Amino acid sequence: MASNFIDYVKIHCKSGKGGAGSTHFRREKFVDKGGPDGGDGGRGGHIILRGNSQLWTLLHLRYQKHIKAENGVPGGGSRSTGAQGKDVILEVPLGTVIRDEETGEILAEITKNNEEKIILEGGRGGLGNSHFKNSVQQTPRYSQPGEPGNESWLILELKVLADVGLVGFPNAGKSTLLSVMSAAKPEIASYPFTTLTPNLGVVQYHDYKSFIIADIPGIIEGASEGKGLGLRFLRHIERNSILLFVVSAESENVLEEYETLLNELKQYNPELLDKKRVLGISKIDILQDEDLEKSLKKLPADLPIVRFSSLTLNGIPELKDLLWQQLE
Repeated sequence: MASNFIDYVKIHCKSGKGGAGSTHFRREKFVDKGGPDGGDGGRGGHIILRGNSQLWTLLHLRYQKHIKAENGVPGGGSRSTGAQGKDVILEVPLGTVIRDEETGEILAEITKNNEEKIILEGGRGGLGNSHFKNSVQQTPRYSQPGEPGNESWLILELKVLADVGLVGFPNAGKSTLLSVMSAAKPEIASYPFTTLTPNLGVVQYHDYKSFIIADIPGIIEGASEGKGLGLRFLRHIERNSILLFVVSAESENVLEEYETLLNELKQYNPELLDKKRVLGISKIDILQDEDLEKSLKKLPADLPIVRFSSLTLNGIPELKDLLWQQLE
């Protein structure tokens, strides 16, 4: 499963060239000097991106390195316009960002199902000689060539769209929490970096309401400098409305662990600190002693804290309530 999650691809795209305008004169029996009737060339095909809510990875684009749209068809006689080149539509998951590889400029973001963005426009078709006739120039013997298409190396990056992002060190209990709050079935084991890809789960709330929660791979100190899984997962946190920090009750210093996580996010992108935050203390079934309570008192007074156990489900309803309130 992990190898199928691709959140970064680089592709070369080329839109279609416009068709040439026609240099043509009307030739019919009994029509003397019929005059220019060359038609216009067709436009070249666009390269278009379309959002698809059923996709969750860029895997299908990984092996399509070169993508080319059709050229427009040249114009013909009798002012007939050439056919347009066929557009190429690339379907991408929601949350895909498209950048120009050379300049780094963001060209588009796809966030809605069936949303379409033209990334590279096809060249315009040339005008036929019928457009250039005037009182002085009765028989223009020229027409326009079609415009060339556009080409560029593009980078497609997927940033997971979720309401709540789980942030924590490996083994903090994030995957287990996701599995009990939603129907998601992440791989869970007691060694670091079980989660190598973001896992999404839909959490059902009262009255048919729901929200999406994402388990992002565990942070290690130095992740913002590229250590461990590094920047690959930090980009997914940018799209979450709320960050749920998960710290295990077994932690020797909850405040220090929370501040280390905050610092990694700040080093990567200071704007992440503007998001709403909730702190979840996991594994309270294993440990709930006076030292833990003392360390919790040192945390910021305005930080909402929920203690929970994914094993006994103790505190899970309260956590759902708090997250829903923060989202509202």
